[in-house]
Amino acid sequence: MVAIAVAIALQWVLPEGLILQPRWALPAVEAVLLLLVVAGNPVRLERGHALLRLGSLGLVAVMTLANGISAVLLIDRLITGHATSDPRILIGSGAAIYATNIVAFALWYWEFDRGGPFDRAEGRQQHTDFLFPQMATPEVAPPDWEPTFLDYLYVSFTNATAFSPTDTMPLSRWAKLLMLVQSGIALSTVALVVARAVNILK
Repeated sequence: MVAIAVAIALQWVLPEGLILQPRWALPAVEAVLLLLVVAGNPVRLERGHALLRLGSLGLVAVMTLANGISAVLLIDRLITGHATSDPRILIGSGAAIYATNIVAFALWYWEFDRGGPFDRAEGRQQHTDFLFPQMATPEVAPPDWEPTFLDYLYVSFTNATAFSPTDTMPLSRWAKLLMLVQSGIALSTVALVVARAVNILK
């Protein structure tokens, strides 16, 4: 919930030209979906329901769509020369899109790996979508170790930073595809923003 709230806040502070108008529309949809999900599990994830899962996936989808649109708008402005000449705004916008990208894809990984948090907890699916180091070398972790959201956040951060998997390997095709898309967004955003900022500072 904290990660989602941070992502919504980051989207809210983006400049007018990098978000769909009216600027409150997508953050409002995300906030409503978040409230519905929280209402279903107010303290911690204790019960699964098809509608709650649909709401969670819808929330992540809207967040990803909004951030993807912002990334495309930023890249378009950078390529066409219509981006701001203020390096603080430019770097701040790129950082907000980059950070939201990390949170959104961490949620995708967390929601889909072995069917989601409830299916993982109950061991419904034998084959994992991500191979964590604790699975490959079980003696370095407690016998009942299971990945939490922070583990997926770390995977998302390292994938967006290194533009490739680091210590956790994607095994399923959907996991590889999502990591590919995330790396592409991160690489395009970071490369163009940094290049533009360096040009301005010169």
